[in-house]
Order: sequence, then structure tokens, then C-alpha cells
Amino acid sequence: MKNQNKKKYLLLALAAFPLLNSCSDSWLEPKPLSFYTPENTYVNAEGLYAALVACERNMRHEYFGDGAPILTEMYLADIAVHGKTDEGGSLVDLDQELLPSRTKSDMKGKNRWYWDEGFKGIKYANIAINRLDIAKFKDDAERNAVLGHAYFQRAYRYYKLTHQFGDVPFLTEEITRPKLDFYSHDRWGILEQIKRDLEFAYQWVPEKADRGKANKDACGMLLMKVCSALGDFDRAIEVGKEVVSRHPLMTERFTNNKNKPNTNLMHDLHSVEAKLDMGNTEGILYVVAYPDIVEGSDRAGKRIYTMRNGLPYWANGGAIKTPAGPNGTQITPANEDKGTQIDNDYNYGRGIGTCRPTNYYQYDIWTSREKEDLRGPNNHDSWKRMEDLYYNNPGLKTNADPNVSQWYGKHLVRPANMLANDSVRCWFMWPHYKLFVPDPTQTQDFQGGETPWYIYRSAEAYLIMAECYYWKGDHANAAAMLNVVRQRAGAESLSGEITIADVLAERARELYYEENRHVELVRISYLYAKSGKPCEVFGGRVYKLDNFSGPGGTGTNCKDSGVNFYYDWMMRCNNFFRDGVEVSKAQYRISTHHVLWPIPESAITSNTGGVINQNIGYPGAENNLTPLKVELTDPAI
Repeated sequence: MKNQNKKKYLLLALAAFPLLNSCSDSWLEPKPLSFYTPENTYVNAEGLYAALVACERNMRHEYFGDGAPILTEMYLADIAVHGKTDEGGSLVDLDQELLPSRTKSDMKGKNRWYWDEGFKGIKYANIAINRLDIAKFKDDAERNAVLGHAYFQRAYRYYKLTHQFGDVPFLTEEITRPKLDFYSHDRWGILEQIKRDLEFAYQWVPEKADRGKANKDACGMLLMKVCSALGDFDRAIEVGKEVVSRHPLMTERFTNNKNKPNTNLMHDLHSVEAKLDMGNTEGILYVVAYPDIVEGSDRAGKRIYTMRNGLPYWANGGAIKTPAGPNGTQITPANEDKGTQIDNDYNYGRGIGTCRPTNYYQYDIWTSREKEDLRGPNNHDSWKRMEDLYYNNPGLKTNADPNVSQWYGKHLVRPANMLANDSVRCWFMWPHYKLFVPDPTQTQDFQGGETPWYIYRSAEAYLIMAECYYWKGDHANAAAMLNVVRQRAGAESLSGEITIADVLAERARELYYEENRHVELVRISYLYAKSGKPCEVFGGRVYKLDNFSGPGGTGTNCKDSGVNFYYDWMMRCNNFFRDGVEVSKAQYRISTHHVLWPIPESAITSNTGGVINQNIGYPGAENNLTPLKVELTDPAI
């Protein structure tokens, strides 16, 4: 029944999309024969939730589909890079490609997607907020729950936008006609307002909710993040303790996976079955795909595609050759070997190397203290290596030369003279336990199927609390929070002085392909600059807000250390950008101002009646005005 209600809301939302997206005045004219007019739809809690289901639908699109937006957050961070070395114009050479006129919303990157979809989500949330007074509710609790859900959805977008793009327009009203006079608002004021809104949401949104819908503790998780961004560490810790008390970690094996060989608790936790299991206490907020609701022809948009995006391009026969010389791999082995151990596609998935992990994620964070860690490459059930795959090109099996045919069905051996391009895209390790999402509708070319996906888990609540204790200088409690997560995974406990490197390493181990990694690095960068806290990782270096993005100036491309934490951390941890690795189409390059992404040029030039500021370091910043202050309001409208 709950899923039926969810589907009904989604159908209402989809029917209302033409109303929400029209750019002309004509749609404002009354149409008495149209059932799905705002006047008929947004009249009660059910109708207002329909607008919010549109928000939830867009949340899913961040993670699903080929080249999903979440990848951009990963490969503009320390854990990964864009690995399609044969693709020009991708986010590899940021000095050339991360520009206002070239903001991406395709397979090469999704910076523009975050801008566009962020403000779409804000629009839908504002519809629900602004139409509260004309709707009827059974009581104040129902009204406040709807309002709390809308505040959550708006805050969810603004938390990301203020860390991806900095100062952005703050919209609180439903826009019913074309508007061309937007102004940028100070990001700190935006964060202060959404903190107030989230406090209201945390109070009124119910604890229990359908899968894919925000609940009280989803509001609590986002409130923790916003409190941390503003330096209110005590409140973040207070909320975190409440959240984890209601959502204990899963520490014992569960789901049918526990009966499968070569699996462990991490396979259980990240399986499709676990994300559907209502007894999973760790999961707090999910995005959900409904296979029986068709959004146009968007079948691919319902698949997670982790096995395509996150695995190496092992089927590249030109790169993966046998020691005897011929191409070693194909997507499909000989007919009689389909579904056997040498069927790499069936057992692991057909990767294309879009999101290529860095040495930091593959090696550096897995020390002797993580030797028994179920999340790491030392556990060969959890992680897979190229050497775990098999030569399965059917042509090898039938080759008359025994020196060639002998390799069919044997494990891969790294080619001695592998080119740099092929090494980047075709040869690396990956966390199989997290990325393996089988698709029962496919018979070959497995790329990732339909599944719920974690947005928030209580494991992250512990990691946020650990970081808050770090900022407070409370190393004992910081270690204690990290150790809750580490002990569940089988890693050794930490003690002594906890550094930001410890916190970020633990987030990488636990939240790969879940967290907005770039957002969190920028949040930490702002905190260092605002607080003046010396960064122990860089010898006590102190950062400042007044030159957060560097000296500015078009084409400056400053590469000095000490400007912001984000750039220094990237130079320390991302070996591709640090070493300027060259591939066939570009060279990995980054500058200090890339801490923030450029505002899309078209968003600025089309805003003829106002001024949307460009971020320092990008063309157009010379036209900036002082951002407006947010007039803080009581959220209980």
C-alpha cells in the first residue's frame, strides 16, 4: 500500500511537470477542463507531496544512468578522476575545460546538471511551501510535516549549490512567470536560513516514511552537515547522537547474501536485498527506482550503472593482450562458458573505466591498520583486481597454436608494455562489494541494474560527529566515533591525535560512490578558511577567506600552495592532477580557483535584469557585485 501511494504521488508529479516547466505566460490562463491545474492539484497534503515527489525523482537521477552526475563529484575530488582517455573535452584539463562557457552536462561531466537540477528541486519545494495557505490539512501536524519535507528538499539542493558554486541566488518564492532579475546571495546567509528550516523539519517530519522519502533522521543528517558547515559542532553532535540511537549500525550478517560463498557483511549491507530490507536499521535515506513506472523511454535512467562506470575497461582487447600476443578478452566468452567463472561480464560487469580511482583510494588509505578491513583491497572477496579476471576471448580457445590457446581460461597477466592511456582506463582495482548490482533483465553486457541506493546511512553520522570532535580539539571522542565504524568493518582502532586526514580517509573507505566527495572537501576548505584553525596535515598552514579562490584574473590558473585546503589536498592525494599525468586527449591539470565550479555563462548572460556573480578565477568575475544578505526568517510560516 505504501508503494502504491508513492507511485500515485509520482504520477501526479509527472502529470504536473508541464505546468512547472513552461516558460510562457499562456500556461497561467485558466483551463477549467484540465484536472491537473495547480488549483486542483495543490489543495491538500497529497497534492503538495506530488510536487515533492518530483524532487525525489530528481534526487535519483544524481546516481542513476550512464555517466551519472555523482561521478563528477568523485573525479573532481581526491578519490577518482575521469578515466575515459579517448574522450576529448572531458574534465581532465580543468584549466581548459572547467570554464563558464563550457560547463558540462553530458558524458564528459555534470557541473551544469547540478546547477540546473538544483534549482529545479528548489522550484518544486517552493511550490509546496508557497501553496500551504490555500491547501487544507487534517491538523497542524500534517501541515507542518509537509512544510518540513519541503524545507528538507530545498535545503538538500542549497547545501550542495553553496559548496559547488559558492554565492548563488536564494529563492524562497514560487516563480509563476519568466524572471530575469536574479542576484547572488551570500552563501553563509543561505546556510544560516536552511539551518533554521532544517531544525523545523527535524521537529515535524515523521520518523517513519516510505522508502525513497525523507524521514525525521534524513532531516537530522542534513542538519548535521549544515551545522558542521557553519561551525556549530555541538549541535551537530547532539543531533548525531539522536540519529544513531534510532539507527544502529548493521553489525551481523543479514539478507540471503549471508548464505553465499565469498561474501561478507559488506556484501550484505550494500546488496540490493539489504536496501529493500525494512529491517535494515542503518539505512536512513534512499533513492528508489520503480521498474513498473515508465518515465517516457527512460529505462536506462532506472539502472544504477555502477558496473559500467566504476569498473576498468577490461573488455578492451587492444589493451588486454595475452602474453602470447593476441587479444585476451571479450564481453562474451565461448557459448559453453557463459555464466561460468571465466565469464567476466557475468561475474563482475562490463566496465568502461569512466570513473578511475586514484592511488589514494586504491592504496594509500589501506595501511597495516586496515589489514583485516572488510571494505578494503586486502579482502579479496570485497575488492577485485584485474588478475582476478580471465582471458576469455573465444578465438583463443580455437586457436591452432597451443602457445596461444593455453591462455584461454587463465587469469590475466599485466602486459609488460601497457601504454599510459590503457593503464589509466583498463587496469585498476575496484570495490566489488559496493559496485556489483546485477541486472536480472539482462543476458549479457551487465552494467548495473535497478536498486535503491543509499543517500544517508548512520555510519556517516558517526563520521560527521568524529569530524566535529576534531574541530573542537577533542581527539579522544573523535577517535571513538571513527572506531565505531572501523570496528564494524574489522579495522584496528585508532587512538592519539586525530587529524583531518584520518577523517577523510575513513569517509573514503566507508562512503565511496555514496557521498558528494567534492562538496565535503569544499566544506572543510571553507571551515579552515573561516576558523583560522592551523591544518596539521600541511605543517600548521592557515587559510583565509579573503583569497579563498586565489588571486583571480582570467587565465591566471594559480597553482600556489597555501591558497585553500581543497587545492593543497588534491595535490597531496590525487596523483593524476599532482603529477600532471598525460593521456592521449589531454593532461590532468587543476588550479586553486577550481575549488568552486564556474557559474554557467548562459545563466549569467540571460539574467538581463540582475547580476549573478561569477566565481573568482573565471572569466566574468570582474562584473561581480557584493552578494545580497539573506533576510533570515522564522521557518514556521
